[in-house]
Amino acid sequence: MARVTEPSRYGDGVAVVVVTYFPGEDLDRFLDSLEKATTRDVHVVVADNDSTDDALDRAEKRTYTHVLRIGENLGYGGGANRGVAALDDRYGWVVIANPDLEWEPGSLDTLLEAARRWPRGGAFGPLIRDPDGTVYPSARLLPSLGRGVGHAVFGKIWPANPWTRAYRQEHAAPSERTSGWLSGSCQLIRREAWDSVGGFDTRYFMYFEDVDLGDRIGRAGWLNVYVPSAAVTHIGGKATSRAPKKMLAAHHESAYRYLADRHQGLAWKPVLAAVKLGLKLRLKFETRGK
Repeated sequence: MARVTEPSRYGDGVAVVVVTYFPGEDLDRFLDSLEKATTRDVHVVVADNDSTDDALDRAEKRTYTHVLRIGENLGYGGGANRGVAALDDRYGWVVIANPDLEWEPGSLDTLLEAARRWPRGGAFGPLIRDPDGTVYPSARLLPSLGRGVGHAVFGKIWPANPWTRAYRQEHAAPSERTSGWLSGSCQLIRREAWDSVGGFDTRYFMYFEDVDLGDRIGRAGWLNVYVPSAAVTHIGGKATSRAPKKMLAAHHESAYRYLADRHQGLAWKPVLAAVKLGLKLRLKFETRGK
């Protein structure tokens, strides 16, 4: 259990770690909108997974931005870990985000205000809208074996199945509340909470790194808090569109890893074998003709 009442060794500074991979103009829009999201001075680390486009050169021209050229593709979690490690102790609050986001004015300040209301809060997630204005279900229950298998196997071919509806919490009222986990596309994280779990598990190259992080934050005694009074728009889809079959395979691999990590021992092997088969069949179904 985290000792959340101890004084922080960190300052009250705010940093943003944005993980990039050929971000293009998305990064420009992200940084432009971030300037209107807070009245505070914010330090930005662009943790880049070996891009070669000129968006990084443009970002470096902004005085508050540091481009960390990692030199290899570590995935989202690995890139975020590198970005946070580049921060000094002045920064007690870290936003970890995708570059294909647009911040609503004042939204980062709203997240910081919520953090003061939740002293045990370790991670804070805004309301996330799709480009058409639809609210994305970004604060969800943790995937138990039943919910996880039902959603993973039937989510695409039977979207209204009860496991997916329960897991995604789509019909929950958009009120400030705790959650099992928060979308990794945008989170404000208390630095002590981050340290208590060691950041992202880098075995998750893409997908489920945020589910795993939320679970471990909760196990360490912190709370994952959904703050819908703060909002961002997530354009999404560019990394997936580069190699959709590869990205789907990575998603299914990460889903299996998450469940296997939490259901160890001989008794679970037959169940996990069935899960693996179900995910394999779903991948085959989804990638027909791709």
